[in-house]
Amino acid sequence: MTAADTAPSRVLVCDDQELIRVGLRMVIDSQPDLTVVGEVADGAAAIARTAELAPDLVLMDVRMPGMDGLAATEHICAGSPRDSGPRILVVTTFDLDEYAYAALRAGASGFLVKDAPAEEILVTVRAVLRGEVMVAPSVTRRLVERYVIPAAAPQRAQRLAALTEREREVLTLVARGLGNGEIAARLFVGETTVKTHLGRALTKLGLRDRIHAVIFAYESGLVRVSDH
Repeated sequence: MTAADTAPSRVLVCDDQELIRVGLRMVIDSQPDLTVVGEVADGAAAIARTAELAPDLVLMDVRMPGMDGLAATEHICAGSPRDSGPRILVVTTFDLDEYAYAALRAGASGFLVKDAPAEEILVTVRAVLRGEVMVAPSVTRRLVERYVIPAAAPQRAQRLAALTEREREVLTLVARGLGNGEIAARLFVGETTVKTHLGRALTKLGLRDRIHAVIFAYESGLVRVSDH
């Protein structure tokens, strides 16, 4: 099947600045495999239009009047199945700030800064649509180390009981920044086995992807900042 035979991925743009919305629409609509299906200026409208339009991806601003992007992201992700709901890509003004971490914790699959070049925006959008996580484990760890909330640990630690010993081991290594190949070599198993254990752990814990596995591992106390 060629790209021409496939319907373009549907994108909803949410930003309170009209200039930013216009710019993102121009970048997205310039591609045959992508299309902007709507624009909104606040979080409440993003929730309503997501329910109405069922986009594949929401480009979500963080700081907006009324309901902000963090609350909207959490609402959309909480109401969507892990594997079939819209992906959220947060667009921030500043790289690696507390808003980026809060957005990831709320369920976003990645973030990019508003002044990113068009080519980078398109690469990131397509990767998130494929189900990839657009924040490197090392970046996620820096965010976690800066903004982790230890108070969340007791409740999350209880959920670890559902994991097998090997699933916990894989989750720990993911949180420490190892890729599947490195984990496979460390545990003397195949990469497919690693993916299977990680997938089962994500399902049991109700986590969306690798980013949220890292965050959960730190907030549950499975991995600690002092371990590095």
